[in-house]
Amino acid sequence: MKYVLYSLLILALLSCKENVDSESSTENNETQIVVVEDQIPTPQLNLQQANNLAQLPLHCIETEYPNKMGHVTASPEDQKRPRVQHPVFYGCFDWHSAVHGYWSAVTLLKQFPELETREELLLKIERNLTAENINVEIAYLNTKDNKTFERTYGWAWLLKLQQELDTWQSKEGKEFARILQPLSDIIAQRYIEYLPKLNYAIRVGEHSNTAFGMAFAYDYAVHAQNAALQSIIETTAKEFYSKDTNCPISWEPSGYDFLSPCLEEIDIMRRVLTAEEFHSWVKEFLPGIENGKLDIEIGKVSDRRDGKLVHIDGLNLSRAWVLYGLAAQYPEYTNLTEIADAHITNTLPNLVADDYAGGHWLGSFAIYALQNAEN
Repeated sequence: MKYVLYSLLILALLSCKENVDSESSTENNETQIVVVEDQIPTPQLNLQQANNLAQLPLHCIETEYPNKMGHVTASPEDQKRPRVQHPVFYGCFDWHSAVHGYWSAVTLLKQFPELETREELLLKIERNLTAENINVEIAYLNTKDNKTFERTYGWAWLLKLQQELDTWQSKEGKEFARILQPLSDIIAQRYIEYLPKLNYAIRVGEHSNTAFGMAFAYDYAVHAQNAALQSIIETTAKEFYSKDTNCPISWEPSGYDFLSPCLEEIDIMRRVLTAEEFHSWVKEFLPGIENGKLDIEIGKVSDRRDGKLVHIDGLNLSRAWVLYGLAAQYPEYTNLTEIADAHITNTLPNLVADDYAGGHWLGSFAIYALQNAEN
């Protein structure tokens, strides 16, 4: 099915001007400070966009095939169809995409009560997100050969979904949050057990990136007042990244990146360091960023039918949400929002391709980037 989602993302950006970066500089005590004119309007998520973004989870949550299981088979009995193996998160091509498909649906339902597909989305969630089905998901994660399943990318999105449900002040939200909580508790505990064993940070631009997994989990820990989870993330992040300097951002992106290794590191460190510590650290980590300078090009995709190559669209969106988050926390980095605006504005129209390679997940990245743009 062709996604209405992507065609309307274009309409959402018609009001945006062409990407024209205008930079001027002034001298300030031998430091070159970049002054960036705000020429690109920051995209906003409105009801029209939401109605069409909602098409992704609507057509994705219960789409069982094609499916990438990521499963360790220990016996013939383990070879089950996706909706039997994962009765909640069987859609959207793979488990983690199914999780953030639910996150997308919940986010839009929360923010836009007038959503046109509200009742249909709620029905699909109610049909799948049941206590019985969550027990099957838990049983799977407790099998001997799958205890590390979806570590840590899927774990991070699961906790993000729990947080979104916890903060949905509605009858449905409270019930869904209650049902999901036992699975989230297991994931939180898995983080607590896993991070002390991880001797080295994973610095790639794909699913296993340690900084990304910790950033989402840290937000959940603060929200849930899970002191043990918050503490282990703070300790691990500081041990891994405190001494990092001169991050080679010119090496980015790698061909399959949907996360920026350098920017994801900033995203977790801005959370766990004090303001003074962070400002001191980041000027050594990415020299010039403290003056509004960040020399990165918008990623280009050659073939959006290729599930790996289309990752670059996700990179542009995740870069945007990191920069929006940094500027929202520390206004002195506001200049960087123009770079974020350029990334998201140039990327959203490219999502017009209705191929499932990107269609099963990029909508969630778009929603999260737009959500951060509003902060």
